[in-house]
Order: sequence, then structure tokens, then C-alpha cells
Amino acid sequence: MNVHHLELFYYVAHHGGVSAAARAMPYGIQQPAISAQILQLEDALGVTLYQRRPFQLSREGQTLYDFIAPFFDGLSEMADRLRGGGENRLRIASAEVVQRDYLPELCVRMRRRVKGFHFTLTHGRQQEIETLLAAQEVDIGFGTLTEKTTANIESRELLRLPMALLVPEKSGITKAAQIFEKDRIDLPLVTLEARDVVSRSFQSALRQRGLEWLPSLEVGSFDLVLRYVVEGFGAGLVLRHPRMELPASVRVLALDDFPMLCFGALWTGRLSPLAEAFLAEATALAGELVR
Repeated sequence: MNVHHLELFYYVAHHGGVSAAARAMPYGIQQPAISAQILQLEDALGVTLYQRRPFQLSREGQTLYDFIAPFFDGLSEMADRLRGGGENRLRIASAEVVQRDYLPELCVRMRRRVKGFHFTLTHGRQQEIETLLAAQEVDIGFGTLTEKTTANIESRELLRLPMALLVPEKSGITKAAQIFEKDRIDLPLVTLEARDVVSRSFQSALRQRGLEWLPSLEVGSFDLVLRYVVEGFGAGLVLRHPRMELPASVRVLALDDFPMLCFGALWTGRLSPLAEAFLAEATALAGELVR
């Protein structure tokens, strides 16, 4: 028997059907692929393992499930034992702004809440976080989200944040309309890379207004966007968050009629009690920031 086929059958039997199994799998796999591989397992065994509609394990399917369930049920516990106290260890992925301005406070709160709490931290934006989650390399991630996540990735919105433009105070520009009303925008634009959700959302909003303003500089973080604006290299696109601090030499131009972006948490499968506690602290902090 193929061990991967047994794993898929375990998830189907445990969650009561192929659709539920696809949502619960710790890595991305579509329903047709699960069904096809279960059929291969049934062909190899020469038995039907479950009734499809309504879902019900056959006698042979129940026998097989009872045999393999203790192994798959115990994998998480074994992984924690091998990691050495994994029940108090959380693997987190987030963008640099979260790491700098919010995660230290969250982790201090968690140390008060959970004795022996410790964590690892990885950098990433939404696509990178989803890849890490699918590979089971992190437990939870935080970042700016698109409207739709990939298969098997769960999300929770924590905040809605506005986009804004930063310009040097000495530029004399006081409103974004002064930039957009030009026939040809010649002011250099400093943004994150083109595939980042903030850059994509901004460019989409520009196209809806019949405007074209392509970035001149694509940098790796909002801190770098600010640095290039301070040095007078153009206008910078940022996502405004509650703890954003700016020097007096920089002016913020509101983009009130542009869409706000969702900032939230990402995970896959069922959260562990530790991750649930961390998400609860993050939700509480987000509520405090809004107030």
C-alpha cells in the first residue's frame, strides 16, 4: 500500500468526506486528486473503503481506519516531542513592519500568558507566507492580504488599512490631486515590488481612474520607501498603520478614495491551542489600535 494514499484516506475518513479532507489537509491538494488516489488505494486492496453519498465508511474502510488512525493522530505529538517542548513553541512568519512594531509586544503578552513561551520568526509577505504554511514550516503568518487566499489557507481580518503617498515637505505638494491632475506624471514613484498586494492595488486603482504612473524605484520594505522619499528621490507609496512614525521632513498625502487593504492572520488546518492563544492576543491588540 502507498503510504501517501493511506494518509489521504485517513483525512477523508477523519473529516467525513473528500471536500472536508481537502480543506483540512496541511498541504495544497485538490478534491479530484484526492478522489483519484483513493480509487487507486481501493483498486490495490480490491475493496470499497466508503460510500460516497452520503459518506459512510464500509466495514473494510472502518477496519483500515482503525488500524492507521493511531499513527496519524500521534504525528503532531511526536513532532513536538522531537522538537523539544513544541507545545510552547510557535513558528511565525510576517512582513517587516509587523516584526518591528507589533510582534515584540505580542510576544511579551504571550510570555505572560503561557509559561515557557518561545517562538521562531521568518520574514514573508502573503504569497511567501502561504507557501511556508503549505509546507508546514510555520504555524501562523501575519501580513497584508488579498481578497482570496489559496486552497486550504484560512485567514482572519484584523485591520483595514489605507494606502497613502509620502512626499518631501519641501516639494510643495499638499494633496494627491496635485499629482493626479497632471497630463503626464513625471514625479518618480517609489514602491514595493510590483507583485506586492499594495503595489498591485494602487496600480489597479490608477487604471480605474484612467491614470498611468509606473514605479521608478522598487524597494524591499516600507522603511526603504521612506528613506528614498526623505532623500528627495520621489513620492513613496506606503500602507498607513497605527504606529507609523514619520520625520517632520515628510508629508503624508491621503488617498481617501482608494481602496483600503485588509491586514490579517493566515494559517492552515486546525490551529493548535498555542496558536489560538496567539491569534486571540493579536485580535485584542488590533482592537486596541482601532480604538
